[in-house]
Amino acid sequence: MMTRDTHTLINPQNGNLAFKLFGFTSNSCFDHIQRNNYYSLIWVKKGSGKIKADFSEYTFEEQSLFAFAPYQPYMFFDNPDIEGVAIQFHPDFFCIHKHQQEVACNGVLYNNIYQPPFVTIDEKAESTFDMVLEQIKNEMQNPALAQYELLVSYLKIFLITASRLKTEQLAVLEQENVLGKEPFILQNLKNFIEIHFKTKHAPSDYADMLNITPKALGKITKTHFNKTLTDLISERIIIEAKRELYLTNKAVKEIAYDLGYEDEHYFSRFFKNNAEVSPQIYRETVGFARAM
Repeated sequence: MMTRDTHTLINPQNGNLAFKLFGFTSNSCFDHIQRNNYYSLIWVKKGSGKIKADFSEYTFEEQSLFAFAPYQPYMFFDNPDIEGVAIQFHPDFFCIHKHQQEVACNGVLYNNIYQPPFVTIDEKAESTFDMVLEQIKNEMQNPALAQYELLVSYLKIFLITASRLKTEQLAVLEQENVLGKEPFILQNLKNFIEIHFKTKHAPSDYADMLNITPKALGKITKTHFNKTLTDLISERIIIEAKRELYLTNKAVKEIAYDLGYEDEHYFSRFFKNNAEVSPQIYRETVGFARAM
């Protein structure tokens, strides 16, 4: 459940959530599938359990920070006694795409299809987070001149600290994979997906490029990424579609064509099957070209 220590900022233009900070003492806020039209940062300070996110299931321990993008599905389960703090913010309040050069969290904290959606918090990061959260609480309890600018500054510190920490941890993990002789084919697969996801949508396309059978490649992908190859390709396409829907005013038909779909209706069904909302609803609720 939420604690009484909840602070919410509403967008005066539309009455929707702009920014929210709250504590929780159980998983009751997250024990059913979440598909929100805002970003979420969920810091589990105490307790462990499991989480379902996108197509995968992960086990986590205390001092884990989770990051979820708009309409990304997730649900905590297996332990009702987790405790922590959550930050939620709408792209209109702060857009990670538009501020990528400043915070560098897209592809690290958010929208990283090859890694679990969380990072383990060390003592140094914990100290920084506690300080920032205290400043956010003070600002929201006693609003003054330039409140928005100050809250965004605190949010940037939080995101940058978390992104740096996850980057460090990923570097260690990659080194361990090298020493453990992780299949070199995986790096080639990631490169090929990034290059060809707009034109090649079938697992067999990538198996052919890597000179391996689809079944063998699928087994390697499931073992190392906890996802099927179809899941990886679909997630990458959806991430790009969401970015286009948010940052541009391109027609859905044009976005579909750019992503290799000649049939707009087929693309819309594909998007809805993966995001639970239509491209148009996503654009209307997340917005386009309106975030500061």
